[in-house]
Amino acid sequence: MRHENYDIVIAGGGLSGLLTALSIAKQCKANEAQQLNIAIIEPQPIKHEPNLGFDARVLALSHGTVSFLASLGCWSAIAKHAEPIKRIHISDRGYYGKARINASDHHVDALGYVVEMAVIGKALYHALQQLPNIHWYCPNTISQINWQQHQVVVTINGNKESEELILNAKLLLGCDGAQSVCRQHANIQLKHKDYQQSALICNVQMAKPHQNLAYERFTQHGPLAMLPMSDGTSNSHTCSLVWTLTPEQAQLHLTQSEDAFKQALFVAFGSWLGEVKAITSRFVFPLSLVQAEESVFHRMALVGNASHTIHPIAGQGFNLGVRDVAYLSRLVVEQLKNNEDIGTFAMLNEYAQHRKQDHQQVINLTDSLVTIFSNDLPPLVAGRNIGLKVLNYLPSLKSAFVNKTMGY
Repeated sequence: MRHENYDIVIAGGGLSGLLTALSIAKQCKANEAQQLNIAIIEPQPIKHEPNLGFDARVLALSHGTVSFLASLGCWSAIAKHAEPIKRIHISDRGYYGKARINASDHHVDALGYVVEMAVIGKALYHALQQLPNIHWYCPNTISQINWQQHQVVVTINGNKESEELILNAKLLLGCDGAQSVCRQHANIQLKHKDYQQSALICNVQMAKPHQNLAYERFTQHGPLAMLPMSDGTSNSHTCSLVWTLTPEQAQLHLTQSEDAFKQALFVAFGSWLGEVKAITSRFVFPLSLVQAEESVFHRMALVGNASHTIHPIAGQGFNLGVRDVAYLSRLVVEQLKNNEDIGTFAMLNEYAQHRKQDHQQVINLTDSLVTIFSNDLPPLVAGRNIGLKVLNYLPSLKSAFVNKTMGY
């Protein structure tokens, strides 16, 4: 059994883990030239095949997320594959309510960007490959966590060619997703709400170019988002579809013929972009709200989906996790500058308290939108259409909404 010592151990080599590692990897200890020694534990063999860690989903990056990626020096590698959202059109199918949001009205070039998850993952991974103080344990899984006063001891199972390892660190970061092993070992309980909905996801090619316009269309069965994507041309017709449906409807649309699906989508979305010309493979994901009752433990913090998984209705899940990473890395930098322990209760408590407010605001927003826009009761229909009109014509309300969704 081999022992290794690190400053920080990161559980999870997905987007949250890679972002966290990159945000703190270049920091040095006070009065030393030595950078932090960081270990990443990842069960998938992404070190050899980076695409393995990421599925077919597309992410809408907020303006704030893009700024953070730029500060880490990796946005330029992602930007060439990203499509800007310059306008958003929100409407309620069959009713008068609608709202328009334009980037120029809020003094930005784009409200956000749409990019494939795998593109972001590969860019972050390759950026980390240049750093000698990042050590990969991959493919490896955590078998035991022992919390001690001055360190956390993580036992990992080796692959077939290696022995069992013990990693000692000042701080353990749980970036290991919705089924977080770190959270489970700490016996942190979850709050869970099943929306009784599923998201059907695929890419579509439309008859008309999207012109960098994103659509949020509220239909009888749930919201339908059509996000502009890059296809390598200046006049792209490709969009990412996220269609919220009941599980039964999602399964029907998943298995029906391509022509039948294209017709059903055209009926639900309308003629804004003309006919549906082509679709990629369809995927279905169940939707629920999952929130950890605590986001920290002794010498451990939960980051991203390990702490919260929310409905995609406002495209805020990944961006919320990025803000976790940004604030946590800021606290680690402050501890290093002051030559203080990076795993103290005071630091972790500050992280938990600061992030709690943002988490709850975004969860309240998405939860309310799901309730209001996935229901055909007449009072809710009338209320949401009035709300869309008010949002469209009240600048102060629109600015507050846009600033929150942009990550500020």
